[in-house]
Amino acid sequence: MVASSDGQIQPPPLEYCLLYSFSFVSKLSMQILDTNPQLFFHLQQQRLIELIRNGKVEEALEFAQEELAPRGEENQSFLEELERTVALLAFEDVSNCPVGDLLDISQRLKTASEVNAAILTSQSHEKDPKLPSLLKMLVWAQNQLDEKAAYPRINNLSTATLEDPAV
Repeated sequence: MVASSDGQIQPPPLEYCLLYSFSFVSKLSMQILDTNPQLFFHLQQQRLIELIRNGKVEEALEFAQEELAPRGEENQSFLEELERTVALLAFEDVSNCPVGDLLDISQRLKTASEVNAAILTSQSHEKDPKLPSLLKMLVWAQNQLDEKAAYPRINNLSTATLEDPAV
């Protein structure tokens, strides 16, 4: 967190967060980025998007040429994504451009989700949380039992309080 000039606590700039996440993933396991070129590209692509968002056109072009263009030469889908991202520079009003969706929060969340999944996978965890599946299984099991027996039931999943069966 960062204190603004008026003393308000603000989250750090997203550009800093992206650099930190890239550094964090690298330190956590170099293998994550070495074995997942798509994740590496998407982190770099998100960094480019943030440079464009902040109006740093020259820095964005230099970054695209030095960091992303070589990857695009190796992989056709990366090249297409890079071209789509750089197209943001062609529009003064990106809110009305055909690739403006890259500036939406959903793009940031997509990249963050990809990073989280890669970290979980690298640590031998499943990339999807287990709790929702377990709760669905509990509800299903209770529905099956309702037809066959009286038992202490969990009616409120948020408190998980057992309730005595109605006699």
